[in-house]
Amino acid sequence: MKIENINTLGELKKSGYKSRGIKEELRANLIEKIKKNEPTFPGIHGYEDSVIPEMERAILSRHNINLLGLRGQAKTRLARLMVNLLDEYMPVIQGSEINDDPLNPISRYATELVKEKGDETPISWVHREKRFFEKLATPDVTVADLIGDVDPIKAANLKLSYADDRVIHFGMIPRANRSIFVINELPDLQARIQVALFNILQEGDIQIRGFKLRLPLDLQFVFTANPEDYTNRGSIVTPLKDRIGSQILTHYPDSIKIAKTITAQEAKLDKRQSELVHVPELAKDLLEQISFEARESEFIDEKSGISARLSITAYENLLSTAERRSLKSGDDKTLLRFGDFLGVVPSITGKVELVYEGEEEGAASVALQLIGDSVKTLFPQYFPKIEKLQKPDETTPYDDLVEWFFEQSGFELPDDLSDAEYKEKLDSVEPLNELIKKYQPEISEKDSYFLKEFLLWALVEYKKLSKHRFATGVQFKDLYGSYISDL
Repeated sequence: MKIENINTLGELKKSGYKSRGIKEELRANLIEKIKKNEPTFPGIHGYEDSVIPEMERAILSRHNINLLGLRGQAKTRLARLMVNLLDEYMPVIQGSEINDDPLNPISRYATELVKEKGDETPISWVHREKRFFEKLATPDVTVADLIGDVDPIKAANLKLSYADDRVIHFGMIPRANRSIFVINELPDLQARIQVALFNILQEGDIQIRGFKLRLPLDLQFVFTANPEDYTNRGSIVTPLKDRIGSQILTHYPDSIKIAKTITAQEAKLDKRQSELVHVPELAKDLLEQISFEARESEFIDEKSGISARLSITAYENLLSTAERRSLKSGDDKTLLRFGDFLGVVPSITGKVELVYEGEEEGAASVALQLIGDSVKTLFPQYFPKIEKLQKPDETTPYDDLVEWFFEQSGFELPDDLSDAEYKEKLDSVEPLNELIKKYQPEISEKDSYFLKEFLLWALVEYKKLSKHRFATGVQFKDLYGSYISDL
């Protein structure tokens, strides 16, 4: 059907067009996608066996949907992707405020126009991208905003009585007729506003200022809510929950691999940054592990959640830290260093809700502890595990390295070293080179330097070495040697 050749109601009828409700439209297009084995929610990772099947079942059941989950779980993204299940173009009566169906008009304006012009009634075509409406629920939202109100200016301009329904100014919901309407953070909507949604959800009609106005609206509602909001700021009134067909629980990625895929997809990096900084796979794993550690941390309120945005913004900051250093040192390309992880602290501190104990520790201190915990979690995947309790005469693979630091006054790694100086510094620690050769013989030279620094930071976490942060870098020392030498 060539829409450019269809400009009137008569031409639309001749084309064989059949109107259908939005829920039927979504259902039919979803069925086609499933039959063709096409992705129904492209770009959504980790939900393939949980949330997406539930979304598909809800759409096939023609349900309004409530997505319930903590922050940063792609609830709004899922709702927006439902647009892809709509027909590419939809015909509407030209000039209609509420997207009247040419074959089934419901507004006074549209019915009178069809009555007057018949098959010559002009129509226009609306692209599916314009059939998505979104409203963030805030305490100041009114019934007039969502449903409509009498417009005194309109009444004065048209010289109409307030008893005339033509003085009505439609709100967002009627204007979203035959579209997807999303209300984000539903519990924040005042209870009296939620009550105003009852009839729309159940009967599909609205009431404005006492006008007995029956408009059988055709809408696909999607609500999002955070379970923490139920007690924190408000709640969803029970009769409204009863009218929502499907409530779907979202969740965080359950593996580092999925989390890395999401971060790589969502991080806003330009081509220069990607080519400039070499990022080892271990660094990407470590970055994602921070979020996993935060969700288990005793210092962080687990009910508030740890958004996927933490990893995304942390990755952007991580590469920017390396980029800034390379600009100062004049390097055309640079290796990511473990020390660059100090640059992700601002991305962590703003995205975690601390409990009382966490507040006492301080946000920056908790962020550094999360990085340390991530190191300890990943360490056994690369090197022999360090036991907390050891026998007095027991030897470990790290004894030579610890001995090397005992004999040195201190090993400094300034932040602004050029790549050549950085490599030379780490290569000077012979026991460190030996450990990498022994336990990670297959690792590339590029990745080996990050692994060397990772090993030093791990030994600090396991109390084998000490670390002192100074203004422009970090110093590693033997844990007890410096103390003994001062005696």
